[in-house]
Amino acid sequence: MELATAALQYLALLFVFLIGLGVATAVVLFVIDRTQTGDAIRRNYPVIGRFRGLFTELGEFFRQYFFAMDREEMPFNRAQRNWVDRASGDKGNTVAFGSTRNLNVPGTPIFMNAVFPPLDDQYASTEPMQIGPYAREPYMAQSIFNISGMSYGALSKPAVQALSRGAHKAGIWMNTGEGGLSPYHLEGGCDVVFQIGTAKFGVRDKDGNLSEQLLREMAAKPQVKMFEIKLSQGAKPGKGGILPAAKIDDEIAEIRKVEKGKDAVSPNRHREVDDFGDLLDLIHRVREITGKPVGFKACLGSADPWEEFFQLIAQRGPESAPDFITVDGGEGGTGAAPMPLIDLVGMPLREALIRMVDLRDRHGLKDRIRIVASGKLVNPGDVAWAICAGADFVTSARGFMFSLGCIQAMKCNKNTCPTGITTHDKSLQKGLVVMEKDKRVAAYAKSIIKEVETIAHSVGVAEPRLMRRRHVRLVRDDGTSVQMNELYPSVRVMAD
Repeated sequence: MELATAALQYLALLFVFLIGLGVATAVVLFVIDRTQTGDAIRRNYPVIGRFRGLFTELGEFFRQYFFAMDREEMPFNRAQRNWVDRASGDKGNTVAFGSTRNLNVPGTPIFMNAVFPPLDDQYASTEPMQIGPYAREPYMAQSIFNISGMSYGALSKPAVQALSRGAHKAGIWMNTGEGGLSPYHLEGGCDVVFQIGTAKFGVRDKDGNLSEQLLREMAAKPQVKMFEIKLSQGAKPGKGGILPAAKIDDEIAEIRKVEKGKDAVSPNRHREVDDFGDLLDLIHRVREITGKPVGFKACLGSADPWEEFFQLIAQRGPESAPDFITVDGGEGGTGAAPMPLIDLVGMPLREALIRMVDLRDRHGLKDRIRIVASGKLVNPGDVAWAICAGADFVTSARGFMFSLGCIQAMKCNKNTCPTGITTHDKSLQKGLVVMEKDKRVAAYAKSIIKEVETIAHSVGVAEPRLMRRRHVRLVRDDGTSVQMNELYPSVRVMAD
């Protein structure tokens, strides 16, 4: 009895203490809020005004899980993320009752099923495609769907490891991003595309210029199949990246060939490339040194300037051309970029891809230059649309981030990614188990390829790349649809 009484007294004292502490905290906050001059709401409404900031911060999470409809969110909606999650878990993606997609939204692609499609034993399957016929070591790419550029440093070690292992299991390539080649890109055994960014990370000398010796060392690695010169990316065209000094440890400094303790800053363009002639010269130089196929990545502001580029190729000859061109849409993603560039600069992929494909084909280079489409293509319909538009390959970054477990927390520019994908915090990286996530990466890639092949089979072709603009309709503003080849006539006379 005495023990119970003592316990009640202790609880009462604790309750009084907590109330007193709460009151004291409120008084302190009241004084602070009333005397500060930076926030009008907190100055006029001390203490309770703080809830505005809290609710604003939490709002994006409540909208994501409770209020937004399945197809309302940006940059990726719940339906898109859920598809990737099921595909990555190899759970199957059959649904019941009917589509939740609004087919009246302008620009929505509707694929045209054949009246008499091939029988099931005539299933459409992807054929390998050669890239770089003039290189000493052409690359026979096995997959239409591959991993876009994401740098080690921007991504965590276990994220890169899982992507590398998963890419190997799925038979797809992995782009290093501009951060150089790490051991973690190689350890999974996948094919690698080495990206040469404007700062030449990984292949730069002490002055930041392209090092032929380091370039040869990279080319000597059997897994490195191609080199991609990054001119610009969709999320921040015209601006280089910055890796803060706080993120540059001894390992990253060695991989990128930069000085530890200083920000690693990428110029907004390659200093030695002032015009299209310089670009072709750089492509030729890298191809001669490495012996591997070489292309470039760019976000288009307009297609008009690129007419000169293809005219120059015609003058120099097809051997001078890039082996591939990666077209990045203005809606592309990044770890960090100014909002005006993310929102307002760069042509969307749905325009840029068609314009670049038509320029290539008009100059008779369809079999010489491969086109790679990149920019918010994470579901089978997105990939199939890009192939119908003329892309030879599709790459995705954020789709594979979702396969790793990304929840679109929008914290990529901080060191607080809750899934361990874009953070160097070891305690957060523990949540990303490489031996499990690599299976999800592979399953996602295989699911995309299988379902694109399903669409190709439905429209009546024997291989996904045989799909043409005439096989897809686009919804117009009035809700009716029109064949893509009527809106954008292809210059491939024999094909269309």
